[in-house]
Amino acid sequence: VLGMMATSMLEPFLFVTNAGKIYSLKGYELPDAARTAKGTPIVNLLPLEREERVAAIIPIKGFEDSQYLLMGTKNGTIKKTALNEYRNIRKSGLIAIELREGDEIVNACLTNDDEDIVIVTHNGMAIRFENEDARAVGRGSIGVRGISLGEDDFVVGVDVCKPGDSMLIITERGFGKRTSIDEYRTQSRGGKGLINYRTEKYGKVAATI
Repeated sequence: VLGMMATSMLEPFLFVTNAGKIYSLKGYELPDAARTAKGTPIVNLLPLEREERVAAIIPIKGFEDSQYLLMGTKNGTIKKTALNEYRNIRKSGLIAIELREGDEIVNACLTNDDEDIVIVTHNGMAIRFENEDARAVGRGSIGVRGISLGEDDFVVGVDVCKPGDSMLIITERGFGKRTSIDEYRTQSRGGKGLINYRTEKYGKVAATI
């Protein structure tokens, strides 16, 4: 399960894939099903290419000027673009970010200037920086460096946060740790970050919430 969310029949969903493309469907275009039904394969609803999979599903009220779409990649790149640049999404989708060879989208979310950005890596590092430190760029841009990765490391989580929020870390061995986001001081974008989790005993970081 990637996520659960509530919406209305007329509101759109944005589907951002690991290949850097974005698709859109409205609530009424998603098949209704009983509680015990197995559901409909996403490839029956979106024209996904081979090896392409959905990395994030985002319900939106509309394409507001004050909101941005934030995307983060496995190799530490982030891209923030005004949401209204994705107002006209074709059935075949739009390219949301130009990815370098070997890179892919890890997560995408909505953000505004009141939130900070946090990036978490497989080897237990994390960086938090101010939203304004990642300037908004056009839809055709490749994005900017969000975190500098160590050897054999990669990004597993990209999200936004506010003071008082908590972050849950889940490891490959099934351990979890919930920490107040206030314990992560803000830094400059593109740094190595702070040690977020000692992975030697409890396993590498698999996901963040």
